[in-house]
Amino acid sequence: MTTNTIRLLICSVLVSAFALTTANANPNIEHWSTKNGTRVYFVPAPELPIVDLRIIFNAGAARDGNSPSVALMTNGLLAEGAGGLSADQLAEQFESIGARFGNSAQRDMAVLSLRTLSEKKVFDAAVKTLTTILTQPDFPEKAFERERSRLLTGLQRRKQSPGVQADEAFYNAVYTNHPYRNQPTGTEQGINQLSTDKLQAFYEKYYVGKNAVLAIVGDLSRADAEVLAEDLMGKLAEGKPADNLPTVNALSESNEIRINHPSAQTHILMGQPGMKRGDTDYFTLYVGNHMLGGSGLVARLSNEIREKRGLAYSSYSYFRPMRENGPYTIGLQTKNESAEEALTVLRETIGDFIKEGPTAEELDASKKNITGGFALRISSNKKIIDYIGMIGFYQLPMDYLDTFNTRIQAVTIEDIKKAFQGRIDIDKMITVMVGGNVKPADAL
Repeated sequence: MTTNTIRLLICSVLVSAFALTTANANPNIEHWSTKNGTRVYFVPAPELPIVDLRIIFNAGAARDGNSPSVALMTNGLLAEGAGGLSADQLAEQFESIGARFGNSAQRDMAVLSLRTLSEKKVFDAAVKTLTTILTQPDFPEKAFERERSRLLTGLQRRKQSPGVQADEAFYNAVYTNHPYRNQPTGTEQGINQLSTDKLQAFYEKYYVGKNAVLAIVGDLSRADAEVLAEDLMGKLAEGKPADNLPTVNALSESNEIRINHPSAQTHILMGQPGMKRGDTDYFTLYVGNHMLGGSGLVARLSNEIREKRGLAYSSYSYFRPMRENGPYTIGLQTKNESAEEALTVLRETIGDFIKEGPTAEELDASKKNITGGFALRISSNKKIIDYIGMIGFYQLPMDYLDTFNTRIQAVTIEDIKKAFQGRIDIDKMITVMVGGNVKPADAL
């Protein structure tokens, strides 16, 4: 089978994926552990001759400690040389069979992913290359220096972006003394202090069986999936799970951070610590925020800021649940001269929602929107593996998908008012403004 033939087959399979989605809206998740402690979550999907794999380690930027960007660099260099093969040779092995490899590191997690055809010869070759990358990284010095130079250049570019500057200032203020303050991209000083020895040490500590989750979706039997899990993960040391992260403290007071930046528009971010995965108020806060700023142009924030006043093209709010309380973020981008007015409207709209809650009409429309669109969220293997990877990593209930719509429908107006009034305090929020002609807070 030639490379072009494989590519055409994958393309045709992907185009047909939606039509061939299983009739059962909620996938049946099977779960077990490998001999070295990796938790495995598997959804058989024989409708398509494709297998998706995702390996998730509790090894994100929150584990950087005194070595900023070590998590990102460790993850990024895995495929830059392994088992004596160069980055080009590893890439060619995937390319020659039409397989797709990916890797990334966020605050909570580090991820490796693979999509390949399930045809045995192709599948075996793809998994073999992935296993080499996972278990035999070389951390070559030349690749390390090249990646370090790329990250340092990226940090310089980030300084030119008002949106990035706002995001970094926001996280610094919300998570002052917490590991979530760490930017995955690191700092210039931290990157310059890294070495391949530090990357190797980080790898040996966190890339271990008991600190990993393996998600599998695709054209495999349970027996074949069990063999795959042992072959792929079994060569890792058993190790131990990463230590628990410290609890995120609630903010004790508000704070405004105003940064002048030579831009035509001002970026505004507001927020505070929100909730973590598995939080008892998750569904209530999710539904409430959907009405406030999470449903795009029909949300209350958009109505007040865009439709009524034309202050910004879009505004938004979202919870980002993580292993500990992730941020609740509200934001917009507006012309410099309208920044103060937009900020005032933003605060008033949020305050009114916290005090009064949604209307019955808003709640009904949001429930229909969320539950009506749920089937599309699990309409492909890629979307399913996103969910089961999350369920596995955060150890959510195995019936999470089965009960999702029921939990949404159970939310009431009083539930939303109680949750928002108990969890979100408009008088204890971080506010960040980055843009041209931003006035210092003490000048207002």
